[in-house]
Amino acid sequence: MCACRKKWSRFSGFVHLFVVIVGILLVTAPAEARTLVWVWYPNESTPERAASRAAIVEMVSEAIGRDIRQQLTTDYSIAIESLVHGNAAISWFGGEGYVQANHREPAVQAIAVHTGASGTLDDAKYYAMLGVRKETADQYLVNGVYDLDTLSQKRFSFVSSSSTSGFRVPSSIISDHFKVEAEALLEGGRNSVFSEVLFGGSHQGALLNVIQNRADIGAFCNTCIEHYINFTKGDFFDPQPGDVFRIRDDATTPFDRFSGEEIVLVATVPVLNECIVVNANVLSQKEIDTITKVLTSDEAAANRRIFRDRSDARNPTLFDEGQRFVPVEDAWYNPIREMSGLPLK
Repeated sequence: MCACRKKWSRFSGFVHLFVVIVGILLVTAPAEARTLVWVWYPNESTPERAASRAAIVEMVSEAIGRDIRQQLTTDYSIAIESLVHGNAAISWFGGEGYVQANHREPAVQAIAVHTGASGTLDDAKYYAMLGVRKETADQYLVNGVYDLDTLSQKRFSFVSSSSTSGFRVPSSIISDHFKVEAEALLEGGRNSVFSEVLFGGSHQGALLNVIQNRADIGAFCNTCIEHYINFTKGDFFDPQPGDVFRIRDDATTPFDRFSGEEIVLVATVPVLNECIVVNANVLSQKEIDTITKVLTSDEAAANRRIFRDRSDARNPTLFDEGQRFVPVEDAWYNPIREMSGLPLK
């Protein structure tokens, strides 16, 4: 073998050994040195909420002394799968997404929930709303009252089968009314409750399906679309059948093309607030305790990038002033488990 070949052979061997050593070091590196991932649902992944997202992530990152990378999504299942499989460490899930994830991986735990305006869990709720275009609203009246019977063979848009207010809660009400299983509402047809079933992928998407006449009626939550709408009849914080909201003149994309469009609510149902969730396989108990402490602190409640004005069209915060995070017990979400047919905790 010539000298150059011998040198190349020794060099190649050195490179191979170097790669192996680096690989071992990466695998055995302490968990505390690795960057964490905070994965967001589609509803919170919109550009308008970037500043508010960053504020909450920065607060947690500083508290535990670890870098956190944000992962934005366009599908509920992506966020849920990321947390269940440990590819993400933290997220903010609705009740349905949480109980699904916790059932599959008990290490996924709810640690905090945002309160209502009272600062307590007494009013820690938002609303699932079923809405139709204003010009079609009379079709859903029976003797002057909005009646679920009128939903039969309509085109319906849910958000996602993993959405609490965009599927689980409204589907439980509709399935009880029509005496079918909730999962039977996932598909349309002549022998189904709905003629056609669509999924918006987000609450914004479900509302767009109705506005653009792809669906006759859709499910979406009040807080998820707050900075795109104004109530012209009724109360945003306690919406009732017959209330009306209008797409704002200053609404940002994708609703900037639909300012003035009006939606009438034909049914509303209160829903338990969403929660901050962690994967205990990725975070240590000390880190989880620290995250819970910083999120439920007075400092967090006073952070106006997080708690200020969720209805601001250009820079909406994730939560409203007067709300705050408080610790939450897993059993608080048992009502959602009951609707989903999962074992209670």
